[in-house]
Amino acid sequence: MKVIINNEQDKIEYDLVMEQLVKSVLEQAAAVYELDKACEVGITLVDNAEIRQINAEYRQIDSATDVLSFALDEGEEFPVLPGEEHLLGDIIVSLERAQEQALEYGHSLERELAYLLIHGFLHLLGYDHMQEADKKVMREQEERVLAKLAIYR
Repeated sequence: MKVIINNEQDKIEYDLVMEQLVKSVLEQAAAVYELDKACEVGITLVDNAEIRQINAEYRQIDSATDVLSFALDEGEEFPVLPGEEHLLGDIIVSLERAQEQALEYGHSLERELAYLLIHGFLHLLGYDHMQEADKKVMREQEERVLAKLAIYR
């Protein structure tokens, strides 16, 4: 899977190790769901102020959040031929919020970032957590991918 990363924040150090983490998490998630290698996802790393602005604009919620996902083919059933490029969508992560949550939950920024990327990726695939039953399914899928990466709570 092609992963395009755009770091638009400067509050949390972003280096080659973090870039490799982002790519490996998403490549593993794509493998778990047997997605074609021609799939593409965009990742934008932002700070709390930027994600708050995006959240307000697109969801009418004026607060910072940790991750937002924008599926490009949400609700549409267009066939994708093998080997044809398939743009899944974009995932926006606040690295600043990820760091805050990592400290709050007592684990590493890397673990929190991996979780947020998988969470956002599952939204691109159509998973949601509005209803309790859906939330349970989504949590199981998050843990499934994290386990493949040997990342546990």
